[in-house]
Amino acid sequence: MIATSRSPLIIVVHLSVLLLVALWTLPTAGLLISSLRDKDQLAVSGWWTALSTSSQNLTGRAASPDAQVEKDGKFVIAGNLIEGGTSKVSAFGVRPMQPTAFEVGTAADIGDGRTLTVNEDGSYEIVSPTRMEGTRGQRIFYTASVPPRFTLDNYREVLNAEGIGASFINSLTVAIPATIIPILVAAFCAYALAWMPFPGRAILIAVIVGLLVVPLQMSLIPLLKLYNGVGAFFGVPAKTYVGIWLAHMGFGLPLAVYLLRNYMAGLPREIMESARVDGASDFDIFVKIILPLSFPALASFAIFQFLWTWNDLLVAMVFLGTGNNELVLTGRLVNLLGSRGGNWEILTASAFITIIVPLIVFFSLQRYLVRGLLAGSVKGG
Repeated sequence: MIATSRSPLIIVVHLSVLLLVALWTLPTAGLLISSLRDKDQLAVSGWWTALSTSSQNLTGRAASPDAQVEKDGKFVIAGNLIEGGTSKVSAFGVRPMQPTAFEVGTAADIGDGRTLTVNEDGSYEIVSPTRMEGTRGQRIFYTASVPPRFTLDNYREVLNAEGIGASFINSLTVAIPATIIPILVAAFCAYALAWMPFPGRAILIAVIVGLLVVPLQMSLIPLLKLYNGVGAFFGVPAKTYVGIWLAHMGFGLPLAVYLLRNYMAGLPREIMESARVDGASDFDIFVKIILPLSFPALASFAIFQFLWTWNDLLVAMVFLGTGNNELVLTGRLVNLLGSRGGNWEILTASAFITIIVPLIVFFSLQRYLVRGLLAGSVKGG
């Protein structure tokens, strides 16, 4: 009876989960397909049309007058606009605003008694009653049906860009310590807040929870001024890796302490009491018992912190700088796009290059993610 009444609810839950998965997966799939498409096709059609033929307005140039030959008393320039012969021309013109002025196979008058004929396969012929002069060929505007084309050119353009390798190393140099350092500091703090009673502990926990909602933009400049003041006092340069590690540690500690404290507070008290009876100190309990048992929570925070530091651009630009030797991967890719986004077609390839390392980290630790996040939310009686 209970199973029958709950079965519709289970179906709704399963459908909701499938819908959420689809909503998250479709954009990623579209991004991947777009990154593999030809940039000309990407500019005129969406990723969902990747397997269908697209119609494009293209521009070609006929051979120069040096290639003309005399035939039946007339001078002829012949050639083909399409490389490989996979596209089909549907119309052509001699003006940029009229690429469909003439049908294929039609002899179009282009002035001075000359005619231009373009065929469906892209072959063209310019016929003139007199010898043609000049050094450049006639421009031809045409509309062609282009079959789907997939290529790795977008990835090659990004990977071959100057400084990509150095920026990749810079991102690793920032992200790895900026993930490990907050975990080490937060683990000690979380243990103290969970198992070591001292005056003001509840107030300190409330302050940490309040820090979770402090916007990054509001604290960025005060933190930078504080760091510059301390650095000037000790003679430390303003923009160093130490500075960005400390900044990421400051921004990541509230979540780390909150997450780890909830997990450690849910561990069985009997284990700690038995260890103390055997003469173990708080440090021994923390290192030999708490840390191994808290690995799911540590892995959960490591995923969030690594994703944040790897994808960060604002903090990296403020605390590390924008020079060629200091620029992180996200900053380098922004520069590749240009100040006006002129190379936006490489954005899709850049996105997948940047998520390779986070995906490795996520799938390596994802089995601990849910366990760590839900730790401490439910306790037995």
